[in-house]
Amino acid sequence: MRSALLTLLLAAAPAFAAEAPPGLAACRLAGVEHGAWCGSVKRPLDPTQPGGTAIDIHFAVLPAVARNKKPDPMFFFAGGPGQSAIALAPQVARLLARFSNRRDIVLVDQRGTGRSAPLVCEDAAATRPLREAVDPARQVDELAACRQRLSALPHGDLRQYTTAIAVQDVDAVRAVLGAERINAVGASYGTRAVLEYQRQFPQRVRRAVIDGVVPPNMGMPQSFAVDAQAAFDAVFAACAAEAACAQRHPALRARWRALLDGLPREVRVRHPFTGADERLTLTREAVAGLVRGPLYAPALAAALPQAIDDAAAGRFEALFALGSALGGPRGLSIAAGMHFSVVCTEDPPRTDAVPAGAAGDFGAHLAGLYQRICADWPRGQVEPAFYRVPPAAAPVLVLSGGLDPVTPPRHGARVAQALGANARHVVVANAGHGVMALGCLRDALYRFVDAGTAEQALATDLRCADGVPRPPAFVPVESQP
Repeated sequence: MRSALLTLLLAAAPAFAAEAPPGLAACRLAGVEHGAWCGSVKRPLDPTQPGGTAIDIHFAVLPAVARNKKPDPMFFFAGGPGQSAIALAPQVARLLARFSNRRDIVLVDQRGTGRSAPLVCEDAAATRPLREAVDPARQVDELAACRQRLSALPHGDLRQYTTAIAVQDVDAVRAVLGAERINAVGASYGTRAVLEYQRQFPQRVRRAVIDGVVPPNMGMPQSFAVDAQAAFDAVFAACAAEAACAQRHPALRARWRALLDGLPREVRVRHPFTGADERLTLTREAVAGLVRGPLYAPALAAALPQAIDDAAAGRFEALFALGSALGGPRGLSIAAGMHFSVVCTEDPPRTDAVPAGAAGDFGAHLAGLYQRICADWPRGQVEPAFYRVPPAAAPVLVLSGGLDPVTPPRHGARVAQALGANARHVVVANAGHGVMALGCLRDALYRFVDAGTAEQALATDLRCADGVPRPPAFVPVESQP
């Protein structure tokens, strides 16, 4: 429970938020209880053409409650690539709530997202027929049409949305706000943006926290399969080690193999959102995609043993429900044009990205899908220095979830090694994609950033990460004693 003093301070925040600094306007952000300040900076679409087309980079500030605030704000870098930081304001406000007493929290919509020259394709509704949702050819066609539409926009030079250019926009926001240094917090793809900001502007970073690390040389589409396979294997291992799960699902891996061996096949399934009965042809690639989604969150992955057994018996509702759980009925909000502008430019195929045979059940399908989309997507320029991570000039807290199917500890470990003595890598063994929202980790994050010296920051007590449990395997209510 929050203290009476904190309640009074938070209640007073709207009055302070109304006193917006020059150049900013008081505003309200959907889902955020208190007022904010909103502004924008005008930036060249193409940095090599400063007199050419300009775009507006929009940002929002969740102002500190205290009038005597600290001079180094918290800058949040969103993931995706393609998420709007401002749209994530409710989640960020809760995540960084402890900082809001003395530090401003700054949310910058990266170019191509939110209101900053958005590159948005029509979102595929989660209620669309399942046969469309699992059809890769349809996805390729839809994105090709979107690419053509986006290219015709005034800001439609899709080569100008790289991470290297985007972090220069962020530094322009920092300058407008008058902050000499910032504390950078990035999640998922946002970690790549933090690393690039730190590479270009090392003197501007006081502390950095990167959670679920996406190295600049990761080769995202190629690494997806091998990382997902490792997380999926962990589901089978956990079930075998848990007596109740092993008893309930004694031949789980064999049932999974039998399920795959029987595909493709026509199935009948009830749509998880509309409830409509549908018939569709289910492929190995589609089933792998349904399994990969819940691996992001161990609480969802805990239901995979039951869903796999059900599917092996011809009942696919649980698998489809789990596969769509993270997106919700409205789907994930990703600016697909910005997403592919980044990935197609920065993550070209690498022959060393996936060791032979390591892709396992997930195969090369997802990488192949990206390759088809990227074949016609305009690509920007990337300097060789972008792919190198220099030693950090300021303390960096590197966070990884041991069960993460997309940014597991192997990526965080090599980035931490490159960052050197100013980096500390912490692995939460039983966590998935993104760990800093876990209760004890939020407190540790605060202590790391708030520490007075670099030495104190790097010595932050993070032993609580060892106590985070893995959720037990799900058991349907009707099957429980």
